Amino acid sequence: MITLGLKLVLAHVLGDFVFQADKWVKSKSEKKHKSRHLYLHIAVHAITMLVLLKFDFFYWKALLVILSSHLLIDVIKTHLDGRINKPTLFWLDQLAHSVFILIAVYLYEPFTISIQGLLTNETLFFLLAILCITFVSSIIIKQSLSSWGLEAQQSPPEKLFEKDSLTNAGKYIGYLERLFLFCFILMNQWQAIGFLIAAKSIFRFSDLSTAKDRKLTEYVLIGTLLSFGLALLISILYRYCLSLQ
Repeated sequence: MITLGLKLVLAHVLGDFVFQADKWVKSKSEKKHKSRHLYLHIAVHAITMLVLLKFDFFYWKALLVILSSHLLIDVIKTHLDGRINKPTLFWLDQLAHSVFILIAVYLYEPFTISIQGLLTNETLFFLLAILCITFVSSIIIKQSLSSWGLEAQQSPPEKLFEKDSLTNAGKYIGYLERLFLFCFILMNQWQAIGFLIAAKSIFRFSDLSTAKDRKLTEYVLIGTLLSFGLALLISILYRYCLSLQ
């Protein structure tokens, strides 16, 4: 099952990400099902799968399922383009392709997916840690800083500089930095944490030096230390809980 699945996933990655030119994507978006590049894209997928499967037509059902579903999904995607934001549409597209790859594998090597097996203590601890590192920490930081009554009191400190930046960029930066910290601690790469703190300090220095506002500087500094502190605390607690299992 693993070998067949890997070959089909590799074929998908090559066909969707490596061998698909930008002009093909643009053509599909503009001309939809009338685009010749749509059918070239499907042909590339077919050739890639045939090569990886060593032209073994024993797997004709897998080829039929994946190619027909891929064509249908891509046509639907082109018609939804503009109605659903691009990141959401991209992930829905990839999820749909993944489901049909699983179906193709199941046709030859039936398998079972046990939900109960996924709900182990280790998995639940991990999900709880990720949620606390991202969403919960963000709310704790916002509430902790709101008492100072600054203009950005309803926002994490990262959002103070968002007038001339990407929408919600600061929030996602906060999520990512805490997730990086979480990964570094799990891998015992403590020196990488110092590098991350130094890197963020360098990028923030120019913003704070031009702000000329001591309160703003203190606000951002406290928020940053809270963000790193919460990430460290949650990560250490997670490792401790795992050690009790």
